[in-house]
Amino acid sequence: MVSSSKNARAILNAAKIEHHFDVCVDGVDAEILALPGKPDPSLFLEATRRLGIRPSRAILFEDSLAGVEAGKRGSFGCVVGIDHGSRRVALCQRGADVVVKSLQEVHVEEN
Repeated sequence: MVSSSKNARAILNAAKIEHHFDVCVDGVDAEILALPGKPDPSLFLEATRRLGIRPSRAILFEDSLAGVEAGKRGSFGCVVGIDHGSRRVALCQRGADVVVKSLQEVHVEEN
């Protein structure tokens, strides 16, 4: 999970969902590591580094235009834009490979 918010870990803990994430890179990490914000891919790349995977093997889900652009700049294997309104075209222009209205549209199949 990547967020520029310094409250991300507290929110995950309060929601009791922190155990669903192997890695959390947040605004606290960004400040400590002096990582620039989106559309720079540094926050996302730090997450893949901590996971021990190449960005090209990762799928990035993002609802902001700057975040989608960061995913494209970071050479992620697939950038999924989440369109909460009417930004499908803008998300695609920024680099989304796929655009969905909701994560409920996403189906994961294991090989």
